[in-house]
Amino acid sequence: MPTRYGPHLAALSEHAVSQLTARHDARERALAVSRQVIRSSANAIRAVHRDDFDEARRLIAEASQQLDETASIRTDNPEIYYAGFLSDARKEYTEANITLAVISGGEIPDAETLGIDPPAYLNGMAEVIGELRRYILDALRRDDTGRCEELMELMDEIYGILVTVDFPEAITGGLRRSTDAMRGVLERTRGDLTISLQQRRLEQRLAQLES
Repeated sequence: MPTRYGPHLAALSEHAVSQLTARHDARERALAVSRQVIRSSANAIRAVHRDDFDEARRLIAEASQQLDETASIRTDNPEIYYAGFLSDARKEYTEANITLAVISGGEIPDAETLGIDPPAYLNGMAEVIGELRRYILDALRRDDTGRCEELMELMDEIYGILVTVDFPEAITGGLRRSTDAMRGVLERTRGDLTISLQQRRLEQRLAQLES
């Protein structure tokens, strides 16, 4: 026989289930948005490497609109908004924006302009080092060294800034791991660029002697 608490317990359970249902729906929506933002941002970065800046801007605008859909999630379910998959989406979006700005010669947008939280912004900035390595290697293959040293210096500057951010990983979203990984990328790029430039200068010197 039900106790006198039965109706109250049922109401409490119903309320909890309704909250969990809303949280589950928010998570499913967040997962869908995350996939869309990551795809748009990745395609934008590919467009940047093709020097198709207009297409990159279009894709970034698309990603921005997709991220706008998460505003209600941040308000109502912050634990989902700051979960890994949405943080990854904001990181990729940041990476796309900064990569476009640097390679197209624009101004690097700050976190407030992009509407991105600091951990995702800084981790996205770290990933830009890898994109600059890719750009430098592509330029070397084309024998176009015009901007390579400038971009190498920028990679150094980004790393130098990020390595000074000294907070627990739980606060920075794993920034230390990202920065440590980029250190290897930085050193490999420095070696590749140094060898290529030295070879280029040697070839120019030999050409002068032959002439």
